[in-house]
Amino acid sequence: MSKPMALFFAIFSVLLMSATAISISYNGWVAVLMFILTICSIGAGFVVNAKMKRRKQG
Repeated sequence: MSKPMALFFAIFSVLLMSATAISISYNGWVAVLMFILTICSIGAGFVVNAKMKRRKQG
């Protein structure tokens, strides 16, 4: 994965984690939604990384 793309996924995940932390005090359901989005974002980063490695190998 290129460095700018890795930086994007890292910053986006941190922003979602911050939104999760802030939303805990407002509404539990919104916090759960933000948590799920955070996990999906981190998972998408791993998927993109794996696909780019596969393309590079062969």
